[in-house]
Amino acid sequence: MDIRKINRIVLEWYAINARELPWRSRPYLGDAYAVLVSEIMLQQTQVNRAIPKFLEFMMQFPSIHALASASPGDVINLWSGMGFNNRAVRLHRLARIVVADYAGVIPREIETLLTLPGVGRYTAAAVACFAYEEQVPVFDTNIYRVLSRLVHGIDAPSRAEIEPLGTQFLPDKSASLWNQALMDIGATLCTALSPRCMRCPLHENCTAAPFLQGGGDPAIAKSSVPNAPRQAKFAGSTRYYRGRIVETLRQAPSEGLAYMNIDILFKHALGTDLELIIDGLVRDGLVVRASGMLHLP
Repeated sequence: MDIRKINRIVLEWYAINARELPWRSRPYLGDAYAVLVSEIMLQQTQVNRAIPKFLEFMMQFPSIHALASASPGDVINLWSGMGFNNRAVRLHRLARIVVADYAGVIPREIETLLTLPGVGRYTAAAVACFAYEEQVPVFDTNIYRVLSRLVHGIDAPSRAEIEPLGTQFLPDKSASLWNQALMDIGATLCTALSPRCMRCPLHENCTAAPFLQGGGDPAIAKSSVPNAPRQAKFAGSTRYYRGRIVETLRQAPSEGLAYMNIDILFKHALGTDLELIIDGLVRDGLVVRASGMLHLP
């Protein structure tokens, strides 16, 4: 497989077909803070939902200093509709650490980024690559799928077995463009169950394309997707009620709600688990409990 030819094909495709996303455009292009905010939003939120929230967030907190100066409750309030509210708390904590320990400059080294709240391997690599032009591979779900199909065909190995391909296929320059191009191919063409092989710039080089193009068998398409962690059922779960309680407090008066009111609203559905759920919310910094009242921090 001619890797340099593939690099050229993908980068030429991306130059014409790149998705228009606000964090890829001025004034946010290459801004480490904007990249960090967008990547944390995209950890567990689809792009079309993240775009308006990203723009709202950057309007209210235009710099990491502005974010660090805000109250946790302000950030949690703005996060409404995104789910996984812990991300808001961790992002706020991260901002305060960066302002206090790094003079407001987000680190560029992956190992340093990994020490910050809410930053895992993917997010650290994304910030290093997209903000600081570091020549490093970045792996999201789309990139795992594209590289797996390209090289391994319809029999996807584990994600760990795919990761060496990230370095192997990385071009000598333009890692940022390369990684974003693979993301876009995966998001728009090389999708999990309905790949559009004939429109993909890699179809002539792809090991999986002969088996997937023309619609094909959904079972075969599924077999070509590297295993991803399964999410537990959401409705009725602890996470579901955590979100419900936080959303109720978002809409509450500034002094919050009496614990008794929360108990009336939710205990019928949760039984004895309500206290444990609230304890978890308090422990995670999403809720403050004082004098029988619950409110956002």
